[in-house]
Amino acid sequence: MRTDVIETFPRVAVPLDGRRAAAVAIVVSGGEPVIWLTRRATGMRAHPGQFALPGGRVDPGEDAVGAALRELEEELGVTATRADCVGLLDDYPTRSGYVITPVVVRLPGEVPLRPNPDEVAHVHVIPVPDLAVEPRFLTIPESDRPVIQLPLAGHLVHAPTAAVLYQFREAALYGRATRVAHFEQPVFAWR
Repeated sequence: MRTDVIETFPRVAVPLDGRRAAAVAIVVSGGEPVIWLTRRATGMRAHPGQFALPGGRVDPGEDAVGAALRELEEELGVTATRADCVGLLDDYPTRSGYVITPVVVRLPGEVPLRPNPDEVAHVHVIPVPDLAVEPRFLTIPESDRPVIQLPLAGHLVHAPTAAVLYQFREAALYGRATRVAHFEQPVFAWR
């Protein structure tokens, strides 16, 4: 995995323009690196049952790193520090009114997970090399932008999570600074 590329990633920040700030944690852990992909609990108010990275809104007085680390602890029971943060990827503006900042966190060794059942229905442990899967690009009548999907863990993961993971994969596996903000989300994720 190319953490050097993540550390020096030439990220693009997106102005909020009336949207709310959010952050997600792409956590790379273990000797054979894996990431954690969650399936949101079906009782969640927003985006129930969808695939997601640990994350949520940025609270007053927080920055993206602080929010991602707080949400990681709230959702998966994993404590990480700012020193564990490798870097930030491009902001991704969502159709549901957020600007998501992906925060890449590296944790050595095996890390025990304690998922919060109120927020997380399931945690998929994805080996980082599995991100080399070929993405699918679809068209929808509601947008002229391509919809991205990643086949992972026996399912199709959609944007925004698919877009964020695609950018991470491009940087971490191939050393490429690939932009993803132009990738569309499926209509069900617009709410």
